[in-house]
Amino acid sequence: MIDLFLARRVAVTAAEAAGAVLGPDAAFGVRAKGGDGDVVTDLDDRAEKIILGHLRAAFPGHAVLAEESGMNGSAGGPLWVVDPLDGTHNLTIGLPAYSVGVALCLDGLPSVGVIHDPVTRRTWSAVRGDGVRGLDPAQARPRPRPIVSWVQGYGVGPGDPAASSYKQALTLTSQRVLQLWAPQLTWIMLARGAIDGIVAYRTGAVDLPAGALIAAEAGVVLADLAGLPYDLRVEGPAEHSFVAARPERLPSLLAVLSG
Repeated sequence: MIDLFLARRVAVTAAEAAGAVLGPDAAFGVRAKGGDGDVVTDLDDRAEKIILGHLRAAFPGHAVLAEESGMNGSAGGPLWVVDPLDGTHNLTIGLPAYSVGVALCLDGLPSVGVIHDPVTRRTWSAVRGDGVRGLDPAQARPRPRPIVSWVQGYGVGPGDPAASSYKQALTLTSQRVLQLWAPQLTWIMLARGAIDGIVAYRTGAVDLPAGALIAAEAGVVLADLAGLPYDLRVEGPAEHSFVAARPERLPSLLAVLSG
């Protein structure tokens, strides 16, 4: 049996150690990543190396799926999912909205999740079934229309008809459609109640499990784009499409997307 509370402590230590090199004043170099407009910095590599060092020292037999180095270890057992710098584009343009994410998945299900904000130095964490640490609910404000975060994968081109249709529907019915390019921070915003939903379309796996677990422990539920319950499982690189919201908001968001 894996001690999930020990795993959380290790993940928190690893995420905060990585965050120490990601401050707003850190110097970095930038290079292209793939052919779809993504970029990577040497800070991504440094942060990932720090996190992997902590995880391998504590759990040498566990597999790791990391943003920059990919899949290491055999599938089927415990899997750590590491996003060392979620929001790299934001960092490169001087926007202080990025984070570090570390999650442990068992049988694909997120069981430990940690998100650390290097700018504010805040850390949020969850163990499945044990609630969230570090979360302060947002001040309640009445909103006649929802604030929704749109998250799409880098493989989604500007001519994707489904993406265009979904975004247009959300724009017409929402108070604001947030495209922060830092999905982990929007999970925290959803968990706090600062926004009302996340719509994800063909997004990658590494920036999902930590925030999804934290949000779920705060009362958020997930459904696929057809409205069926969505059981987020991460067992390797794959695309995910879903809607995340509190139960009372989910039906209206799904109706917008299906309309």
